[in-house]
Amino acid sequence: MEQIAVVLRATDALTGEGLDGLLSGRPGIVIRREVAGAAVVVVAIRRLTTRALGLLRRFRAESGVPIVLVGDEIGESELLAAIGCGVVAIIPRRAVTAERLAHSVTVAASGGGVMPPHLVGGLLKHIERLQSDVLAWNDANPSRLSARETEVLRLLADGLDTVTIAGRLRYSERTVKNVIHGFTRRLQLRNRSHAVAYAVRAGLI
Repeated sequence: MEQIAVVLRATDALTGEGLDGLLSGRPGIVIRREVAGAAVVVVAIRRLTTRALGLLRRFRAESGVPIVLVGDEIGESELLAAIGCGVVAIIPRRAVTAERLAHSVTVAASGGGVMPPHLVGGLLKHIERLQSDVLAWNDANPSRLSARETEVLRLLADGLDTVTIAGRLRYSERTVKNVIHGFTRRLQLRNRSHAVAYAVRAGLI
């Protein structure tokens, strides 16, 4: 069985010894003292303060591996900050067991994550808000091209005329002209050549 090298970090010695006792001797897990070669870092803190976040960032910078966080209750805003510091699993201090800790380490080492259910709900809501913001920005962004506009612009960039583009895309010639007129007017471009140059420079095609 391949061993998962784990480094333990705690803000007090007693907690560190407790974590060591929970993981020592667990099948597939080996405790390391140095971060070099570690697959997971387990960090135990009391509260996710600004200082604690600084420690997490340092541990992440030192190891470059996922962090399993053991601590007191964490709110939604604190969760996002922790994730930004490399935390992929969170175990409330009162709920720590050898089995739960070993499971979190194994999942973290395999690229997964473990979160308490109430934090997962908050995280999903945050992702939903981000997605809504992105969609709203796209809808409000006049330089965004539709799939049809992108296809037409790419063929224009290849030097094809309206009739040939219509044949390639199986559109009517009028449809192709309307598409070209639509994006040149929306983007305030002078002509087709200007439209192609703009699209290339902006990375739209």
